[in-house]
Amino acid sequence: MQNKLLHTPEGVRDIYNDECERKQYILSKMRSIICSYGYRFIETPTFEFFDIFGKEVGTTPSKELYKFFDREGNTLVLRPDITPSVARAAAKYFPIETTPVRLCYEGNVFINNNSYQGRLKESSQLGVEFIGDNSVDADSEIIALVVKNLRAVGLEQFQISIGHADLFRGLIKVAEFAEEEAEQLRTLIINKNFFGVDEFLLQHHLSQELRQLFAMLGKMYDSPKEWQQLLPVAQKYPEIYHALCHLTHLYELLEVYDVAKYVSFELGLLSAYRYYTGILFSGYTFGSGEPIVKGGRYDGLLSYFGKNAPAIGFALMTDQLLIALERQKIDLPLQKDQEVVLFTPENRKIAVATAEELRDAGKIVSLVRMDLGTKSVSDYTEQYGTLKQIVLDGEYNG
Repeated sequence: MQNKLLHTPEGVRDIYNDECERKQYILSKMRSIICSYGYRFIETPTFEFFDIFGKEVGTTPSKELYKFFDREGNTLVLRPDITPSVARAAAKYFPIETTPVRLCYEGNVFINNNSYQGRLKESSQLGVEFIGDNSVDADSEIIALVVKNLRAVGLEQFQISIGHADLFRGLIKVAEFAEEEAEQLRTLIINKNFFGVDEFLLQHHLSQELRQLFAMLGKMYDSPKEWQQLLPVAQKYPEIYHALCHLTHLYELLEVYDVAKYVSFELGLLSAYRYYTGILFSGYTFGSGEPIVKGGRYDGLLSYFGKNAPAIGFALMTDQLLIALERQKIDLPLQKDQEVVLFTPENRKIAVATAEELRDAGKIVSLVRMDLGTKSVSDYTEQYGTLKQIVLDGEYNG
């Protein structure tokens, strides 16, 4: 029974020693950058009422939520996604705010997924939400902020894939697919099964123009120049055309930020979260099979909580970032040097004063009491390395 108590439940784990220090380091770097853009931290509860993440909101499916009850019988859930929580808080604390609100957060999310997927059920996120601005300027700021954060922790080889929710939505409308058909096609695209997409489309009598536009969903583009020849076709369908024009304008602003080289366009990019309404994006790098960042625009989410305001945001996946950094062998400048002040009980006063002086100077210091009955100074030197030693006559020997 005692050995069982040493183990964590499936899907969660301990983080300690160097890994924990690396995690705190990258969080500190990214917090500093996010705050330099004018974002202010907000903390929301780890658990909320079930309706915050209900089907109407378009977030995590109910079967993947950790649900429990309070004393009054209300259904509560551990948050699977922090964005709806921030949206709720923004609607509550900034109900009539007309100027943009920049909020950021840090915390863990909990998803009760299938264990065979090899994913953690608890993971860490650091994210931002830009509320009250539906412009392409807000979109470009968010993408630029993502790039700056990833570069700050040492990544250089990564790609941000950008799509637009109106492309798929607009194509479904003009093709007049039924709800079940649209859901089937959506699943095929999310799973990157474009052979299945082609087979699905062949079963429907679509015009050549629509087939050309649907084909865009299975391609990657380095820049909007690569789809310019299709704009005259798209112009006949306003929702699709405006989405492509928006992405074109976004790319131009990303060039102003000098981050366009980190961006590609995946026009078939879709999310399991249904609240996205405009651009959406995911970031990838070597060494991580999962995205290191996810985000997008969700102009309708806050209205669910009573505030009509556009918004866009992202979440950096801290655990995936750590995995990528380790596999790419990117060293982080952690403060590893540690001073050890060795003392005997008779010399405790000078030992404490010495340790405090070193700490005030920015050093990491551990006090170690020497047991003269069992160990010599050389024993401690072998265990701890270089010592800031208190000699036996009460004088400090640095």
